[in-house]
Amino acid sequence: MAGAGRARRGTRRETAEFLGTGPVQIAELDLGGGGDGGSGGALLRPGPGSPPVTSGTVFVLVRRAGRPVGTLVGQVPEGADPARVLTGLARGLPGGGPAGAPPERSPGAVPSRAPVPEPVPASSSEPVPEPPSVSVVVATRERPELLARALDSLLAQDHPDVDVVVVDNAPRTGETRELVTRKYGERVRYVCEPVPGLAVAHNRGLAAVRGDVVAFTDDDVVADPHWLSELTAPFATDPRLGCATGLILPARLRTPAQVLLESHGGFAKGFTPRTYDPRRPPADEPLFPFTAGRFGSGANMAFRTAVLRAVGGFDPATGAGTQARGGDDLYGFVRVLAQGHRLRYTPSALVWHHHRETWRDLETQAFGYGAGLTAYLTALLVNRPAMLPALLLRLPGGLAYARALTAARETGGGAAPGAHDERTHPWPRRLSRLQRRGMLYGPVGYLRARRTLRTVRRGTR
Repeated sequence: MAGAGRARRGTRRETAEFLGTGPVQIAELDLGGGGDGGSGGALLRPGPGSPPVTSGTVFVLVRRAGRPVGTLVGQVPEGADPARVLTGLARGLPGGGPAGAPPERSPGAVPSRAPVPEPVPASSSEPVPEPPSVSVVVATRERPELLARALDSLLAQDHPDVDVVVVDNAPRTGETRELVTRKYGERVRYVCEPVPGLAVAHNRGLAAVRGDVVAFTDDDVVADPHWLSELTAPFATDPRLGCATGLILPARLRTPAQVLLESHGGFAKGFTPRTYDPRRPPADEPLFPFTAGRFGSGANMAFRTAVLRAVGGFDPATGAGTQARGGDDLYGFVRVLAQGHRLRYTPSALVWHHHRETWRDLETQAFGYGAGLTAYLTALLVNRPAMLPALLLRLPGGLAYARALTAARETGGGAAPGAHDERTHPWPRRLSRLQRRGMLYGPVGYLRARRTLRTVRRGTR
């Protein structure tokens, strides 16, 4: 009993420490094609919807000539020029210095990722192929203000052939329909899906799309203007490509919960482009393809439409809004890879995500992470029993991976946005326990979701 009491007190202290975390500003810094050690030639602007950058802690996306090359967390002293300070710090990132020059170390910067770009092919006289036509599916439920911001960014894309479909999932009011028809008219198509669940909504959108590629994002993102062009370009050059994912960065870091989530790695997978090929399993991924969370996330993913339809879309008993709590995107990734198609991670395809704001939201999210992981694995075995031997072969390594993924870590001085997809940053014991409980619950949640879905469908006939 005494041990349990100490653990509870420790959890309360840990939680209080995280809740004292201060806000972090969001900014973008484009270094252009050169660099002179100051801010000349560099352009600093606030993140989407953020106020101008001032003194204090700043999370910076560093670009070179428009292309993301890394992130850093910098401190701007009172009275200093933010552009000059952050430009100097950005030169310490690989790819952040002048063209052809080695990177300089800048002690004031905390790099969030040290990118190692893939080799750039030699220039060719062959024309760059046009990106394929694309339909974007946005599933939503009773969040018209967030949805409007997302749709505005989708309609500002530089892709030449975009079709936008909003799927109103189990609506309680007519607000979403009214927003789409009043503000967007024929530019956005509205579809209603009465059965709740993210995968159900995505499948409804998949049935309605017209593009050669179908992209999915959430109603709480703001898409970079080049998002769809970058995300769909690999499909034009690789006929075996079945899926592409992109970079997800925080649109706000105003609350302790938002900062803590980004400290844990957030949704981003770094700045190194990578192709996953089931015919050549990656040597550094011994659990491939079952560590699907490393491939990307559902807020920034695209599939060749015919391929996703051929594998049956997403399992409708997975995803937010069901008892499974998540896993619909991971299921889609592995199903496409299991059919022999490649998956491409493209960090130049960027969306900004509005993280949940409260500690309670973070607790729900941590449980959902764990539940979604084991729910999607259960879904794979139910729908593709032939995958069982491969899963059992990787089970010992998978258990070790799960322990590391959900391990509690000390703050080491507090939370700060950190390395993407590297679980080396603070993660409170409370959230660790919830994530592990979620993993135990996931298979049960998935089976309950299947039973509920059968009941709902019988009732709608």
